Amino acid sequence: MNKKLLGVIDATTYYDDLKDLTTHRSLAALPFAGRYRLIDFVLSSMVNSTIHSVAIFPKYQYRSLMDHLGSGKNWGLDRKRDGLFFFPSPNLDTPSAGIGSFSHFAANLDYLYKSTQEYAIIANCYTIFNMDFQPVLDRHIEMGCDITEICHNGQSLDMYLVKTSLLIELIETRHQTGYTCMKDVVNGIVPFTLCTYEYLGLAYKVDSITAYYQTSMNILHPTVLENLFISSQPIFTKVKDEPPTQYQKEAVIKNAMVANGCIINGVVENSIISRGVKIGKGTIIRNSIIMQKCQIGDNCVIDSAILDKDVRVESGTFMNGSKEKPLVIRKGTVQGALMNS
Repeated sequence: MNKKLLGVIDATTYYDDLKDLTTHRSLAALPFAGRYRLIDFVLSSMVNSTIHSVAIFPKYQYRSLMDHLGSGKNWGLDRKRDGLFFFPSPNLDTPSAGIGSFSHFAANLDYLYKSTQEYAIIANCYTIFNMDFQPVLDRHIEMGCDITEICHNGQSLDMYLVKTSLLIELIETRHQTGYTCMKDVVNGIVPFTLCTYEYLGLAYKVDSITAYYQTSMNILHPTVLENLFISSQPIFTKVKDEPPTQYQKEAVIKNAMVANGCIINGVVENSIISRGVKIGKGTIIRNSIIMQKCQIGDNCVIDSAILDKDVRVESGTFMNGSKEKPLVIRKGTVQGALMNS
C-alpha cells in the first residue's frame, strides 16, 4: 500500500469560537491530551496506514505547527524519497472554501504531478481519531468508486479518498465547473461514482471551545482512552526530553492525565495537565485543562477552566467556569486574586 496512497492534510481551517486558543497558533497545532497537538491524530493515522508522502496545507499562524512537526522525524517522515511537505497558502486573506481548497492545491500542482501514489486521502486537521485508511482504500477499489467520503454516525468527517489523477482534473477544471473544494464536488451533480465509508471507531470534531473541552474530558474515561490510544496504532508526537513529574507530599491526583516535567503540590481531579506545569500547595484543580508551563500559586481553586500556555495564576486566586461554558484564559496572561470574577 505504501506506493498507493498520498496524504493531504488541510490545515487552513479557522473557527471564530476557538479564537481564544488560536490567536498565536493554527488549529492544527492546538495542544491536546497534555502532550499532543490536534494534527498528531490524522498524521499518525496516515503514517500507521503506511502513507509515506504527506502534504500539509497551512494558512494561519503556522510557525508553531512547523516547529512541532519539523522534518517529520518523529513520524518517520524524514525520508530521502517522499516525506513531509509544507505548502502555505499564497492567499492569506482569501476565506477558506472548505476542506481541500482547489485554489490552494492549484498553487502547488507540481507536487501532485510528481507524486507516484495512485490515490490520495484528503483530510482535515481537527478530528480526534485513530483510523486505518487501508480498509477505505480496499472498499474504494472493490466498489469502483471515483470519490469516497468518510463518515461517522452518518455525518461527514470532511475526509475524502480520490484518485490522484481525478484530483488533478478537478483542480485544473475548477473555473469551468465552479467547484472550489472537495465538499462542493460531493454535494454537487457530477458524472462520478460517489461512495461513503462509515468509520465505526471513535471520532470527535474539535470545532468550538465546548467541543474541545468535552472531547478532552471524554478521554479521561478509560474506555475512550483505550479505544483512541491503541498500541498497534500509536499516536506519534514531538518528543521532548523532560524529567518525570514530581509529586510532593501534599499532592493528590484523581482521574487525571499528567505529562512530564511538572511539580505538583496540590490536588488535581478530573483534569489534564501538560508539560512543565507548577501547582502550589493547597491549590485545587478540577475539571480543567492546564497547558504547558503554566504556574499556579498556593491556595488557588480552578474549576472547569482552560488555561493556555504560560499562564501565571497568583496565590489565592479562584477561577470558576462550567462544563457547558468553560472559562478560557489566553496564553501568557497573569491572573491574580483581585481579578476574580
